[in-house]
Amino acid sequence: MSDRWFLRALLVASAAIFAAPAAAAPDTGGPMLLIAKPKLSGSAWGSTILIAKPIANGMHIGFIVNRPTQMSLAEAFPEHAPSKKVADPLFLGGPSDLNVVFALVERHAAVRDGALQMAPYLFLAMEEKAVDRIIEKEAEHARFFVGAVIWRPGELEQELSRDMWFVDEPDPELVLSRKTEGLWEELVRRAEARAHMI
Repeated sequence: MSDRWFLRALLVASAAIFAAPAAAAPDTGGPMLLIAKPKLSGSAWGSTILIAKPIANGMHIGFIVNRPTQMSLAEAFPEHAPSKKVADPLFLGGPSDLNVVFALVERHAAVRDGALQMAPYLFLAMEEKAVDRIIEKEAEHARFFVGAVIWRPGELEQELSRDMWFVDEPDPELVLSRKTEGLWEELVRRAEARAHMI
């Protein structure tokens, strides 16, 4: 065995041992906070933050949490007196179901109104009566959306494979934060700092 062959074999083996493992694809089987990467600037998803969760048949549902509209609940429901007491604007949740108002509410107790658990302590109400009850009794712990984001089977995984999103754990305090200005920039800084530490 020549010294040159041995040295080459040693270098190949060392490279295999010390090579950094490939980044694992993010798990899309549970709740996620999706933070648009800066390269999406100028697109419809530029500077967005979404909460997302898998639903039936490999699909996902999500809501943009940092796109307030100019419309209030009182304007959307002029005949509904409790809506006039909600000062926060409606948020644009996404391009699907723009004729539906959704409520995302923070709760620490069990729920029985058919709400979908989006993340620990965060529940989504889609039915009109459930949304009305939240407006009447829990508005201070809720955010109201017009529209949603729906990913067909495999679509979110494709977006992640194209490196469109940073992925984080959804935090109720962050998702329902009253102040959304500058939030995307802060989350991008955090995500990039974490990526450089790995």
